[in-house]
Amino acid sequence: MRDAHKIAPLPTYDAPGERPLRVAVFAREFPALSETFVLGHIAGLLDQGHDVTVFANGPRPGDPSVHADFRRYRLAERLHYHAMPKNRVRRILGTPEILFRRRLVPPVLRALDPLRYRREAISLSLLHWADQLLDFPAFDIVHCHFGQVGRSVAFLREIGAIRGRLVVHFHGVDVTACLDQDPDLYRHLFATGDLFLPVSAHFQRRLIRHGCDPERIKVHHLGVDLARFPYRPRQPRAAAQPFTVLTIARLVEKKGIAFGLRAVAQLARSGAPIRYVVVGDGELRGELEALTRDLGIAERVTFCGWKTQDEIIALMQSMDALLFPSITGANGDQEGSPVVLKEAMATGLPIVASRHAGIDEIVDHGVSGLLVAERDASGLADALHALLRGPELCARMGAAARSKAVAEFDVKRLNHRLQQYYWSLIERNRYTGRRAGLPLERNADAQSANLGRDQG
Repeated sequence: MRDAHKIAPLPTYDAPGERPLRVAVFAREFPALSETFVLGHIAGLLDQGHDVTVFANGPRPGDPSVHADFRRYRLAERLHYHAMPKNRVRRILGTPEILFRRRLVPPVLRALDPLRYRREAISLSLLHWADQLLDFPAFDIVHCHFGQVGRSVAFLREIGAIRGRLVVHFHGVDVTACLDQDPDLYRHLFATGDLFLPVSAHFQRRLIRHGCDPERIKVHHLGVDLARFPYRPRQPRAAAQPFTVLTIARLVEKKGIAFGLRAVAQLARSGAPIRYVVVGDGELRGELEALTRDLGIAERVTFCGWKTQDEIIALMQSMDALLFPSITGANGDQEGSPVVLKEAMATGLPIVASRHAGIDEIVDHGVSGLLVAERDASGLADALHALLRGPELCARMGAAARSKAVAEFDVKRLNHRLQQYYWSLIERNRYTGRRAGLPLERNADAQSANLGRDQG
């Protein structure tokens, strides 16, 4: 088992081309402390020598800081925010200036087609993005995080504001709640996009049911930098030490933190020496803090707010287990492929989690962790109690968790695979004669504004 914890050498590939690729990465909000996968994707591309430009609506509101890699890679120099004024009157008054400056080129005229693009056109979001993007040369790859973002960028590509092979990564709410509300949301995107990357097989099946071409969809897991999350074998606790449990999540409904608190309360009532540390913030923080007082466990629970990645790594090294009690939200929202689970597994933390969405593709029940039905606080308590009472179980599951992280979630291997997907698209278009990213026949309507959000 010890050798399985080591990071194996990367395989070598015969790359179709030697030149670096020009990649545009689109995100909803960037930087965002809770979306390390976007930062990891960008950093991985830069490590491979590619030229990356980042586009987003803006930074995540309320984040107190940024991860160190944002500064380390000097990403502020590569980042472009949507310059559309929030005030609608100012947007309207600025439209003639854009039209005059751009000399009525086809992309800006197409961006104003209300019959075709509806809210995208009426809000002037498409126009303002087109005005910004026309200053950039063609990209080899345009990679969008979240389906709503990809849908908007597909419109921008259709009108000729941006060129490149369109790759869309689906992460969670974009496959669940969004499609529950509008089953045809991605009709145009599925017809015109080049490659679709759900983060789990669970999401792959759902997207295919909603019309995605099975030939253009591949499961691509989010990875973890194994060198930054070193393995620490779990040792038996000293008698005087409490069993420490960690959760890292946004404090929103689908994270199920209330059920984690009830599980901790149940163990506390039985006399178990347990402490619970919750890293993250969100709309439910006040409600959850009140719940700890109602349950009589306020002195056992610490709400830390957001932490940087380096601080999270230190916490994972010091904890006994990771608790991830996710639930399906009232609006149908579900988890995608939570990176925090893989990061915890890399450090050797045993996992207690809900049997939810694609989590069972990450955590093997009874091997690298314990899975419990959604909303089952008693089941969570029983699973935590099994780890608390079984130090040998913690050690065995932690070792198995590290082994799976090495075998399946090494971000360097996954980045190499993604690069191969990129080159495959470029080669395919070269052989078929397709000119990627030029305006295509318009065959679907548009409903949302901005990058997956209505700013009107």
